[in-house]
Amino acid sequence: MRRREALAAALLLPMGVCAADAVVPTPWPAGRATPALKLPVWGGSVQDVASLRGRPVLLNFWASWCPPCVEEMPTLELLATRHQADGLEVLAVNFRETDATVRRFIAQTGLTLPVLRDRDGATAKAFGVRIFPSTIAIGRDGRAQFTVTGEVDWLGAEARRWLDPLLATR
Repeated sequence: MRRREALAAALLLPMGVCAADAVVPTPWPAGRATPALKLPVWGGSVQDVASLRGRPVLLNFWASWCPPCVEEMPTLELLATRHQADGLEVLAVNFRETDATVRRFIAQTGLTLPVLRDRDGATAKAFGVRIFPSTIAIGRDGRAQFTVTGEVDWLGAEARRWLDPLLATR
């Protein structure tokens, strides 16, 4: 049975699946460079993450078809608001959904985070994202620090422990 489950997981991961299990941060591999990210933002501009150097950044990869993604979005929005003075940027990177789907999601939820459009999935692939939601934390130095895969209460004590070093001033 385990072999069949492993095969099913291997077949699903390239398509993108969502996670709902307990999560822990995984350190970014020491020798791996942080991929460049330059994507269109819903509403017309383009976001180049390199321009945010000096600020901590959370890149949250999500899709509207993923219940854990939808569930964690409100805590990401509150986190962004609470830590605006610390310079925190929270960017919601939508994975391969149509304009109509994103428009409908924003209208239904009132999402105010900047929504970046990964229309072809190339950015998710570059960051190694295969399960949703996945959040990549980028330090003030512009380097990825860790990845969290799965739904997180971003206002909870556990997330606070992960984020405190990221938010600390130099």
